Amino acid sequence: MPRQPRLDAPGVLHHVMVRGIERRAIFRDDTDRADFVGRLAALVPATGLSVYAWALLPNHAHLLVRTGSRPLPRVMRSLLTGYAGAFNRRHQRQGHLFQNRYKSIVVEEEPYLLELVRYLHLNPLRAGTVPTLAALARYPWTGHSALLGTIPRPWQATGAILEQFGPSLRRARRAYQAYVAAGRAQGRRPELQGGGLVRSLGGWAVVAHLRRGREEYGGDERVLGSSAFVEAVRHDLSPPTGGRRVVLSMENIVQRVCTSLGIDPARLQRGGRKHPVSRAREGIAYLCVEVVGHSGRALAPLLGIRPVSVYAAARRGLADRKAWDALLPGK
Repeated sequence: MPRQPRLDAPGVLHHVMVRGIERRAIFRDDTDRADFVGRLAALVPATGLSVYAWALLPNHAHLLVRTGSRPLPRVMRSLLTGYAGAFNRRHQRQGHLFQNRYKSIVVEEEPYLLELVRYLHLNPLRAGTVPTLAALARYPWTGHSALLGTIPRPWQATGAILEQFGPSLRRARRAYQAYVAAGRAQGRRPELQGGGLVRSLGGWAVVAHLRRGREEYGGDERVLGSSAFVEAVRHDLSPPTGGRRVVLSMENIVQRVCTSLGIDPARLQRGGRKHPVSRAREGIAYLCVEVVGHSGRALAPLLGIRPVSVYAAARRGLADRKAWDALLPGK
């Protein structure tokens, strides 16, 4: 069964879950946890990501984030690839660290934003990692302590959450703390894990050309929200070709871009940074990686550059995406 396309667009709210392969630990000690959090913090200014809630458990992690200028798959690739490499070096191991790809659920902001902030931050208490709410308030490996002000996290979007609890910081923190305490008795809440196609806030008209990557869950658990949002997103995501989604090969995209610029595709593999060749690489990288979801590593030989340079070219290609999108079928 083919994987379903990820749903992503600028400004969309996502609940992201990352699990260790075969349920193994992805955090063995505080050095691991600090490394992961440091990498997440560094991505905030670099990508425009807003982090509202997060929790690290021994064999999995939860994030509640809103995408900024960089698509979620690119953000997560930077976070997880870098962390996995450092983890393997630290612990002298090889092989995959994470179970398949991360799972991401698009979230309808009202009423689920605050519900998920509370649910995610209570994870260590439900798991028995911390014994009490008082201990959770000082626990450094969730965003709860940052919201209460016990552990400063300047990169975490605490203001966007606290302003919904009160007009002053002191009153907001007190109300937030009471809200979290009231959720302790709720236990696990499977309904917060998604289900059904939903449109989140943030302009889903752009989703069709912002799809990147594919992922399959039980049923369709890519989204969390109301039935009204279900109908809206079904309409917005209906493919214009009778239900069949066109996926172009890398070679096809190379040919389309090179033809539009009047250059021979063979020139791409000869190196060089002359303007027509560099521009072609940017357009090809953008369409292959950002739009269709091909691997940068697989594309690199076709462009005559390293994989890391493919992703850099794709970022530059975003600046002229209207021109590149026009080369796709149906445009």
